Amino acid sequence: MPVPVAPRRWPLLGHTPAMLARRAGFTDALYEHGDVVRLDLGPLRAYFVTDPALTHEVLVTQGAKFRKGAMFDKFQPYLGTGLLLSNGEHHLRQRRMMQPAFHRDRMDAYATTMVRAATAMAESWQPGEVRTIENDMQELAVTIVGEALFSTEMGQRAVAEVRRSIFTVIQQGMVRALSPSFVEKLPLPGNREFDAAIARMKAVVLQVIESWRADGTDHGDVLSMLLLAQDGGIGMSDQQTYDEVLTLLTAGIETTAIALAWALYEVGRNPEIERRLHEEVDALGGPATFADLPRLPYAAQIVQETLRHYPIWFVMRRTLVPVDLGPVTLPAGAEVIVSPHALHHDPRSYPAPARFDPSRWTPSFTADLPRGAFVPFGGGNRQCLGNTFAQTEIVLTLATVAARWRLVPTRPARVKFTSAPYPDGLLMKAVPRN
Repeated sequence: MPVPVAPRRWPLLGHTPAMLARRAGFTDALYEHGDVVRLDLGPLRAYFVTDPALTHEVLVTQGAKFRKGAMFDKFQPYLGTGLLLSNGEHHLRQRRMMQPAFHRDRMDAYATTMVRAATAMAESWQPGEVRTIENDMQELAVTIVGEALFSTEMGQRAVAEVRRSIFTVIQQGMVRALSPSFVEKLPLPGNREFDAAIARMKAVVLQVIESWRADGTDHGDVLSMLLLAQDGGIGMSDQQTYDEVLTLLTAGIETTAIALAWALYEVGRNPEIERRLHEEVDALGGPATFADLPRLPYAAQIVQETLRHYPIWFVMRRTLVPVDLGPVTLPAGAEVIVSPHALHHDPRSYPAPARFDPSRWTPSFTADLPRGAFVPFGGGNRQCLGNTFAQTEIVLTLATVAARWRLVPTRPARVKFTSAPYPDGLLMKAVPRN
């Protein structure tokens, strides 16, 4: 059957002006026009999936009929064939080898790093000072992911370089992904900064890999697991290991930092949420640990609601063969868009979706939620391997900060919406609790 076309289509430019002007405001309302809606992104025709059940088909039940879509092609030259961008058997092989690094028996050690870093950050704040929270959370996320990846002395050089370069890589990488290919070849300052940052990070990470291979010891970090991993008796090459390390850095820092910043902001501006979190944290009787996670159910609800309310805007897939999605048959090579933001703000799944409400996440609500309605980490064999790591980091950081401080917003949040709703100058005053 014919696919309904989204409104506000311009000649030649298609729906791109409407998307850039209204961002999520445009895509969140597309469910009103159908379960699958056609979008024209300039000359590129795409199919926007608004229905949770059909989203589950794209990501899970028919996932093998899709590969990464057009927006990911632009990242390939500098992220290589890491897990985020690879396809087919290579993707499955890499995923099998990387899974042990995120097994539960490793999480206790990672959690110790998380609490230590969050404690150091909280202890560095001064009573009454105003913090730019998204900057603090970015620095914290770099420290945690960097130390989880590299635990040796040589690895600390890599962490220092990551701290220096990773945000240039992330920000300029997104510019490249959204720009015509010729732009990255122009002698622009952003291009020079990006190329220099990639070169520095590659050099130091490859040095760490060379040092590890000379030593061969399992240091309990993620890099050790990557280099020890084998599939069919074959391990990763140095280049493949580097690709996976860079993928983990880019995927594991920015998104977690954004979620942490928004979670702290929402706690600080909602007295009842803050009260319930403080009661739960105080009942621990000491610093939060990995073993305390079952005793922090409300903190976990705050994390779930943050991931619902502030997810990435959209991801793209490309059909490998003709695919039936409900009443629509898509041809091979069709670009398909799935929007976590639109799904998470759909009133058919979430009553009052604009309201930040952690208490909605009851066991009965979760059990009744349609499959495909909550996809902060994707789904199927492309679900983010680091999802438990990220959620653990956010819960333990919330608990660590809440034990010492109240963070009070000094002005309403400003949002800079690019690939996700980024906080822009999230200023909060640090008020001691004791």
